[in-house]
Amino acid sequence: MPYTILIVDDDPLILKSLKRSMRKEKFNILCANSAKEALEILENKQIDLIITDHDMPGTRGVDLLIEVKKLYPETIRFMLTGKATLEVALDAINKGAITRFFTKPCNSIELAVAIRQALQQKDLLEKSKLLLNATRRQSYLLEKLEKHLPGITCVKRDNTGAILLDEENDEDIEKFLTELGGELVRVEKQMQAFEEKAFWGVKK
Repeated sequence: MPYTILIVDDDPLILKSLKRSMRKEKFNILCANSAKEALEILENKQIDLIITDHDMPGTRGVDLLIEVKKLYPETIRFMLTGKATLEVALDAINKGAITRFFTKPCNSIELAVAIRQALQQKDLLEKSKLLLNATRRQSYLLEKLEKHLPGITCVKRDNTGAILLDEENDEDIEKFLTELGGELVRVEKQMQAFEEKAFWGVKK
């Protein structure tokens, strides 16, 4: 599934130019000519990255991105700005509202590379969070199992490698593992989801 990028600018020629410059990239490109229209699109579609001009009638680009950060923190935020508004862009970066900014006219190749890098970092972060959650869940289950049946996590094996269990604990173990069944299934699904993401990499 391709990444979706939203370009915001009140100048239709710039929108057309930016969209054309990224035609070779496997992105789903959406366009908006105002902050209001951009927020309407964000409300109805999952946007991976937004690129907005700063100097627009009504809501400025920096204010749009501050709102995007608040409502859709996972969306990557780029801003285009003229040299006269460079100070505004730097201030926005310091506030965490902008990931990157580019001065007009921007180099299309540089912009495309920055977009790819930002999306790859986003994808890696999502994978890391998924793996961390699964690992924490596994640790929690092992601690719970050890608390209920001390020593159970210290696995004993015979000379064939088979796991050995104390006979007097068999009934308790079976009962407890049944109770944990749902939890183990959830962990397994989380791990499978991570492995699938790791195999496929970034969105195609």
